[in-house]
Amino acid sequence: MENAPPHSSNVARFLPERAASQPEAIALKIPRRSKGRLTYEDVTFRELDRAVDRRCRYLTAGGIHRGQRVLLMVRAGKDLIVLVFALFKIGAVPVLIDPGMGLRGFLRCLERTQPEAMVAIPLGRAAAFLFRMAFRSVTVRLGPGADDADEPDTGGESFPTAACAAVDAAAVLFTSGSTGPAKGVCYEHGMFEAQVRAIRDHYGIEPGEIDLPMLPVFALFNPALGMTTVVPEMNPSRPAEVDPARIVEAVQTCGVTNSFGSPVLWKKIGAHCEANGIRLPSLRRILMAGAPVPPALVATYRDILEGGEIHSPYGATEALPVSSISGREILEETRSATEGGAGTCVGRPFPEIRVRVVPILEGRMTRISAGCPAGEIGEILVAGPVVTRAYDRLPEATAAAKVEEGETLWHRMGDAGYLDDDGRLWFCGRVAERVVTSETTLYTDCCEAVFNQVDGVFRSALIGLGARGRQTPALVIQPESEAFPGNDQEKRDFIRRLSERGSRYDITRDIRTFFFHRRFPVDVRHNAKIHRLTLARKYSKHVS
Repeated sequence: MENAPPHSSNVARFLPERAASQPEAIALKIPRRSKGRLTYEDVTFRELDRAVDRRCRYLTAGGIHRGQRVLLMVRAGKDLIVLVFALFKIGAVPVLIDPGMGLRGFLRCLERTQPEAMVAIPLGRAAAFLFRMAFRSVTVRLGPGADDADEPDTGGESFPTAACAAVDAAAVLFTSGSTGPAKGVCYEHGMFEAQVRAIRDHYGIEPGEIDLPMLPVFALFNPALGMTTVVPEMNPSRPAEVDPARIVEAVQTCGVTNSFGSPVLWKKIGAHCEANGIRLPSLRRILMAGAPVPPALVATYRDILEGGEIHSPYGATEALPVSSISGREILEETRSATEGGAGTCVGRPFPEIRVRVVPILEGRMTRISAGCPAGEIGEILVAGPVVTRAYDRLPEATAAAKVEEGETLWHRMGDAGYLDDDGRLWFCGRVAERVVTSETTLYTDCCEAVFNQVDGVFRSALIGLGARGRQTPALVIQPESEAFPGNDQEKRDFIRRLSERGSRYDITRDIRTFFFHRRFPVDVRHNAKIHRLTLARKYSKHVS
């Protein structure tokens, strides 16, 4: 049997290509811990490719075929990677719903997406039995498959890679749901290919590097990039509970050169390294994304990395990556502006990406108005080969988020920001979370960065109390655990320090209402995107 022809855009083709060019190179390192001792099971690219072929035969024998939507409910790690590549190779469409979304959110996504098949561990199959109505579209139900050692290698031939066009459906991924219900995003094979190209070329990733991805979906790029994937010891449904010592141990043991994670995860890891005098010289680059990266966090890693670099890519599930900025540029050029309320610089757009900032418009945008002048805050729109075309079975949401201009499809990021005189993009916050008073408009990222410099603040959230247009701005503080005020006097002292800091800047001078919250509601994926609208509803009773 032949592999996919050269014109095919099926991302599964990268794995057999890597297995042919680097058969004995390590594709996966899977942690095994016994009595406190850490070892790794190594899987070569040839072994991974053969495992994918065996799983293809298993899936097709079980009734899964090209074009079918397949819900995956398996644990992160080898099974997830093997099964996703097997489904890609068949030409089926994996549906990946965040495991920590919560039952209600999960079932809502499931009922809308209507997968025709599922591959699940026993717990997932039990859920399908208990919630029959939500799973009623599923007619094929399989386990993840036997261990590779128990699966026969029939025929010795490779399973043929489905010849997929760039516009063919590849997967359904879901947004984080930070400002509303999570939405399915329809990915095409050409979009994955464009993502691989952008990430590889911009960051200079080379075959033979070793990656520790703290978001499972990012492991799927590695066979195309020729990187070894080190499976992290963490629960992807509870990323905030990660043990930083185990992440550090993985980096040191495996010589990790590249890693992706949210700022909240890297803050925990950085604090652990500082407390224990640990350096991570093998790391060439850290990609921090999922929320704005505080400059102080970047500074933490100057000594820890010993020559490696921080990068902060900007994007969204619907369009990733859009732009990127290095840690060096943050510290040398944009830090003071960010900490003074100018927003977070997210760098220059990738070569194939177009960015436009237009006046903020409530509701549907049928045409694109002239762009805002440099420095003026507006709504961020992006276009390019990584920009997805539609939400899954949500025509109204698609119409609200997409704008056609000739043959160009623009995506409304839902973010407010501006372009500076050097063509760099600055992020100011989510459009839906801006606070509009009778006199001005305040943006979350700009205001919060000012108050986050106060000692004892872990993170802050700008909220608006009352109806938009007449809102009262307020700030909710999540203190560091040891700094939470224990009595009225401590609270007054904390508020005094916050007020003094805010009074120094025009954008924060009128914020005089403060609340303290022990643990912010945040997104599951990155544990970094604050659910500010949830906090606003909670504290709305305090409108004066």
